[in-house]
Amino acid sequence: MKIGWIGFHIEGLLALQSLLEQGVPIAAVITLKPELAAKRSGAVDYAALCQQFRVPLYEVANINSPESVTLLSDLSLDVLFVIGWTQILRPQVLRTAKLGVIGAHASLLPHNRGRAPINWVLINGEQQTGNSLMWLAEGVDSGDLIDQTVIPITPYDTCASLYERVAESNRDMILGVLPRLLAGERPGHPQPHSHEALLPGRRPEDGRIDWTKSSQEVYAFVRALTKPYPGAFSWLDGQRWGVWQCALLPGACYPDTQPGQLVGPVVAPEETACGQVVACGTGAVILLELEREDGASLWGRRLSDQSWTGKVWTNE
Repeated sequence: MKIGWIGFHIEGLLALQSLLEQGVPIAAVITLKPELAAKRSGAVDYAALCQQFRVPLYEVANINSPESVTLLSDLSLDVLFVIGWTQILRPQVLRTAKLGVIGAHASLLPHNRGRAPINWVLINGEQQTGNSLMWLAEGVDSGDLIDQTVIPITPYDTCASLYERVAESNRDMILGVLPRLLAGERPGHPQPHSHEALLPGRRPEDGRIDWTKSSQEVYAFVRALTKPYPGAFSWLDGQRWGVWQCALLPGACYPDTQPGQLVGPVVAPEETACGQVVACGTGAVILLELEREDGASLWGRRLSDQSWTGKVWTNE
């Protein structure tokens, strides 16, 4: 059986590595051109892995281009995995593998179909998410389901930690179905019907913090957009700062402050617990790690030493 792989994102690397380590023959890997991958959150280099296992690697700018379709057609694949790719595949790509094209979506389909599901589940305060392995079809995240994995969300999870568990579930589900694929089977069942709207995409400028929201919402927003994403951000004294990490301050109540106002420093024996307290619409958060727009980072006692009390974070 000839198996192909398409991906540039970290969520697919672990599964591909596991297949190769188990001796599964991969005919080719198609990834994103480096100059384009550099602009994408979560992109990783597949070249070293392909070189280690002597797998042909092809770099493309557009998986739906005539050149890419010709490349895939010439490979005469039986199964094509697309794990960690942002473009929706056109029908001519879906037809390049005899059994079909298998993809994954980081949610429990049909719930949270669409863009950026990992970010949205954290922003929306959901307590569990999941991952779905499916046969790709012409609709968005609408193909027959092969397998699903439930992923609980803890109060400390970030987009990065959820992606780690998504990557692990990709590996486990693919290894689980592989014997049936190698036998020429096409397992799967239709998704339940759903009227849910598709999740919209997110842009870097959507990371502006709304300090009028509750401390729980601000905390979730920062966790949803931290590295490897561009991050949440706000302005202080006309300067933009990225907020990579914050923490909740249980029981905090500052009735005489406005949302976004800095209340005072937190000095702790553990330097990573030092920071600055900010009032929210309700409650407060402790800012723990910031990055100025020129790339300078601020955390620990350098952050708690800032004379910011009384200043207010703004939207510009």
